[in-house]
Amino acid sequence: MKDIAELSGVSIATVSRVLNNNGRFSEETKEKVLKVIEETGYQINYSAKTLRMNKSFSIGILVPDITNLFFANVVEQIEEILFDKGYSTIICNTARDAKKEKAYLSVLVSKLIDGLIIISGADDFEFEHQSAKKEIPYVCIDREPKDKDRTIFISSNHYQGAFEATENLIANGVKHPAIVLHKKSSSSSKERFSGFKDALKKNNIDFSNEENTLFFHTNKQENKTLLKNFVNDHPDTDGLFTVNDNIGLDIILFLKELNIDVPKDIKIIGFDNVPTCEYSNPTLSSIKQDTEKIAKKAVSSLIKLIDGQTEDKGKIYLLPVQLIERESSKLQ
Repeated sequence: MKDIAELSGVSIATVSRVLNNNGRFSEETKEKVLKVIEETGYQINYSAKTLRMNKSFSIGILVPDITNLFFANVVEQIEEILFDKGYSTIICNTARDAKKEKAYLSVLVSKLIDGLIIISGADDFEFEHQSAKKEIPYVCIDREPKDKDRTIFISSNHYQGAFEATENLIANGVKHPAIVLHKKSSSSSKERFSGFKDALKKNNIDFSNEENTLFFHTNKQENKTLLKNFVNDHPDTDGLFTVNDNIGLDIILFLKELNIDVPKDIKIIGFDNVPTCEYSNPTLSSIKQDTEKIAKKAVSSLIKLIDGQTEDKGKIYLLPVQLIERESSKLQ
């Protein structure tokens, strides 16, 4: 920095202000310093800067399944917003594994991240890995925190989406709907399950776990067998609400192999409105979440916490969803 100051004809303090984009300096001074930096190939020692400022300008993101297009879309938008704000991101795919999640949290803490964004997951989130050097603020998306007073919870209205999805099936003639869930249910899946059951109740359709619920695993071949057994055991089933689009798209393929027509024999509606919904055959009806709003709210909330603004701690932001009707659930 001393050399940069001498070559630029300014003080070391001015070079520091330009590098950190903090304090007063003219545009002419900024251009002069940046030109010297470019010509000399000067690079900031981020490790030293982190230790000095106790700030790494990095954010950790925990995601349960990066192959899920909804999660990938949210992560991509969060990363773009954070990059524009001068933060780098460390994206950790936990594969819905509690041990892997715990290990990643330890790594993120050791890297002195400034904040953490947690996206979905089967259990309530608890941050037990706080660094002794600094408190790490965090926000939760679609995953309820155990200690709600320490963080901000951002979620789509999953109950509303499931209720509308189920009513869409019923409005299109479905008499015996069922819901397809993951074996390990996240807080968002639980809300969708509640919305499904309440829609049945409103429409005077009896609910039973055996006849109206199908649990899928992670293995597609197993799921194909589970679906085959379910439709054989419950031949009256004429509609399926799947808690995400990946399941819905798989089921469309499975039913074709079983010579069951969608939507003539069984109507299907998913959740998340991933791009593939428009290209399946038939196209998949789904519930659209506003990923842009989710990403913006998560980042703005976390930045406030990082900056020491704690008035929003404990708040819950519930964002509306939208029904997108396509061929898979329409009345024939």
